[in-house]
Amino acid sequence: MSATASLPVRSCDSPELHRVKFGVVAAGALLWRRRRGAIEVLLIHRPKYDDFSFPKGKLDADESVAECAVREVREEVGLSIALGRPLPAVTYEVPKGTKVVFYWAAEVTSEAVPDGGEVDSVHWLGIEKARKKLTNSVDREPLDALAAFAAEGTLQTRAFVLARHAKSKPRAGWTRAEGERPLAASGRRQAGALARMLGAWRPERVISSPWIRCLQTVQPYAARREVQVKAVSAFTEHSATRHPGKTERAFAKQWARERTVLLCTHRPVLPVLFDFLRRRATPSAAAAIPADDPYLGPGAVLVVHRAPERPDTVLSVEIHQPFDD
Repeated sequence: MSATASLPVRSCDSPELHRVKFGVVAAGALLWRRRRGAIEVLLIHRPKYDDFSFPKGKLDADESVAECAVREVREEVGLSIALGRPLPAVTYEVPKGTKVVFYWAAEVTSEAVPDGGEVDSVHWLGIEKARKKLTNSVDREPLDALAAFAAEGTLQTRAFVLARHAKSKPRAGWTRAEGERPLAASGRRQAGALARMLGAWRPERVISSPWIRCLQTVQPYAARREVQVKAVSAFTEHSATRHPGKTERAFAKQWARERTVLLCTHRPVLPVLFDFLRRRATPSAAAAIPADDPYLGPGAVLVVHRAPERPDTVLSVEIHQPFDD
């Protein structure tokens, strides 16, 4: 893992996780589908280890954990996924020290195809059969979480992604209009890294403060996905300070969308938006929403998930920082 990469903070993981120094960081996904009314999950067989597990692998240099999960699924079983609800990370000992694997649920509709090298066969199994067939007992924890979500009707979800703009040129000494203050060179690099990471959730609608540093933060992703950026003045610093009710109403409008939304704004706006989310969150999710300034680092994102059956409930929270230089 790159020295500048950071581990995500997720409401499904134990707080103790971030007190451990890991020798290996990996990520993967529990792929699921519904067949004849029942949930099936995908297990892979790896001939090198003669084991049954979920698609996963180690991070590449300068890769985020979320990107790694998507890439490993694509490489091992040929499926392009968007990450769903986060599932509990697992840890175990390997020769290089303690290994952590971050997992997500991901619904798929296409057939999986083993890569013929690292993976020689794939197996769609019901949850109980999968639980018995898993080689590593720690992998049962994310599987049990997936089963619990399925039982309560909150396994199928959509994401809402809230971003703080990347690093901008210093406010001190800036003599032109505040809305014209652009990203710094490091911020432009962050925006590029963010564009790659956001592909893990594939936001379909991109909303931004009209101030240039926010627009520059999301434009690389919008260009990559060929979607337009809609600028909304209610998400500027000035609007949130002078008219927080207007900012919250504008946020509620985006929250009601049935598509995956990416919204980019400023640090002073975040308390208004976080209060909105906190009031709608489950206890574990609410506890993961930052309450203290600066709330998110420059270029960081907060990702929440809600289910069609519970569209106004924040079921999970995760915070990702592409990198910080």
